[in-house]
Amino acid sequence: MLAPAQVVRTDRGGGIFTLQSPEPLGPYPRCVGEWIERWARETPAAPAFAEAGAAGGWTVLDWRELRRRVGAVAQALIDLDLDPAGPIVVLSDNSLDHLVLLLAGMHIGRPVCSVSSGYCRLAHGDFTKIHAILDALGPALLYAADAASYAPAIQGVATGARRVFSEGAGSVTGALPFDALLATAETPAVARAFTSITPDTHAKYLLTSGSTGHPKVVINTHRMMCANQQMLAQAWRFLDKVRPVLLDWLPWSHTFGGCHNINLVLRAGGTMYIDDGKPLPGKIERTLAHLRTIQPTVHFNVPRGYEMMLPALEADEALARNFFERLQMVFYAGAGMPPATWQRLEKVSARVRGEPVWLTTSWGATETAPAITVPSWRMDRPGVIGLPLPGVTIKFVPNAGKLEMRVRGDNLFPGYRGNEDATRKAFDDEGFYCIGDAGYLADPDDPVRGIVFNGRVAEDFKLTTGTWVSVGMLRLKVVSALAPHVQDVVITGHDRTEVGLLVFPSESGRRLAPAELAEHLRRELRDLRREGSGSSQTPTRALVLAEAPDAASGEITDKGYINQRLVLARRAADVDVLYASPRDPRVITVDPEK
Repeated sequence: MLAPAQVVRTDRGGGIFTLQSPEPLGPYPRCVGEWIERWARETPAAPAFAEAGAAGGWTVLDWRELRRRVGAVAQALIDLDLDPAGPIVVLSDNSLDHLVLLLAGMHIGRPVCSVSSGYCRLAHGDFTKIHAILDALGPALLYAADAASYAPAIQGVATGARRVFSEGAGSVTGALPFDALLATAETPAVARAFTSITPDTHAKYLLTSGSTGHPKVVINTHRMMCANQQMLAQAWRFLDKVRPVLLDWLPWSHTFGGCHNINLVLRAGGTMYIDDGKPLPGKIERTLAHLRTIQPTVHFNVPRGYEMMLPALEADEALARNFFERLQMVFYAGAGMPPATWQRLEKVSARVRGEPVWLTTSWGATETAPAITVPSWRMDRPGVIGLPLPGVTIKFVPNAGKLEMRVRGDNLFPGYRGNEDATRKAFDDEGFYCIGDAGYLADPDDPVRGIVFNGRVAEDFKLTTGTWVSVGMLRLKVVSALAPHVQDVVITGHDRTEVGLLVFPSESGRRLAPAELAEHLRRELRDLRREGSGSSQTPTRALVLAEAPDAASGEITDKGYINQRLVLARRAADVDVLYASPRDPRVITVDPEK
């Protein structure tokens, strides 16, 4: 059910080496739409995608109905005679209408782009960022679920784009209701447009996080996405044995949900239940409610999602049994998983199914559609990100005391739309994409043991002593040590003499008295210090933050992880408090003399 672990290492001198799979990449479709055509023909009555209803129950599209809706909307797009240079842009959350519009655009060779809904729903009404994004995209058509929520954000911007809403279109001059697109009769024009698509046709535009400036527009071609799913199928052979069933909340504005998971269902002819829950207080309950009736065969999430699910899974055996019973794989990505979370998942799954569920991960990027590596074997702890997928080559290059990883393969993007300078800088002279991440071999003498992720090269910093701090690895180590009373931490210390922490307490941590939480942090940080690691791996001070990370400001991304750089920028005053002299009484230190 899994590919054997195998890899070829080639040393190139100067500390540079490459890794690649000895298994050749198999054939893959010309375009994404070929998957829809196949399953509409072969399994027309099988469930494809489903959406939770407001009054309960699910609205389910089988493959026949999905193809009918895609054809109708594709014809409507042709009839609208849209600007050929502009993409179709979606501004709202995951839904069946959102999905059909994306697939319809790609079915006729028109690129599509899903933008995070958070940019349009800011409580303070500052829509500067969404306006800049739309100026960069130049959309031919803008879609959102309802006019009342989204029309204010796009007023006066992208004025040449047609507006489409599922609800409230009549309140916006010139806007079209999505139902009108669904009612369009398909003609042979759709088939003609479909046959004109090539593997290098632009399929999607995805935006980088934009945490350090304006987002870049990443081109994803049909070749990239189809090749990447073939790579995954060759590693995860069970996908062709049992059609995957997913309950999935991950936002389609990001490559994890929008490319990896949607395309996995499309390729395998599986089923996706669109989860209207999220790993946030007040919303995780929706996910848990769905898991009482839906039994996924694979589950994709970010570590924070599992952390928020675990208390219910540990307390409710019926819920845990329903969740774990059919699972072939529990997958995490988007951020590193603390070992404590990993161990809790193994323990509760073993209790209800007799053996631990298979926990795994991947490494990838928006620019690689997205997967680059996967482990195709059982691991006993997080950290290893696997080996290169078939058709992928990874080059390791010494950089700032680490091994920078660079990537080449059929899943690699051609560049950033409208940004030749950024495109040129993204590739080295051999055509490898310089992703900015670092890694090393788990066993230098046996590369088949896999690659260990070693954080981002640019995220790391030096103390004033000249010692490098590996932010990603240290964060995982600290969060695991401080569990269960800490939700997350942000590492500080750039141009300082000591490493410090901004601490976001968990729900259990907030229930403790401040003195109890401080003592817990002090004790665990002392234990880390006693392990004998150097100054770069032993935080000496911590400040517990009263204010939770602010998702609306981007401190928590749509995928549920902490944006380290943005938190440091927004909370610069807290960093100053952390290092103030004389010491602020709120600062916890591991040295009792301070």
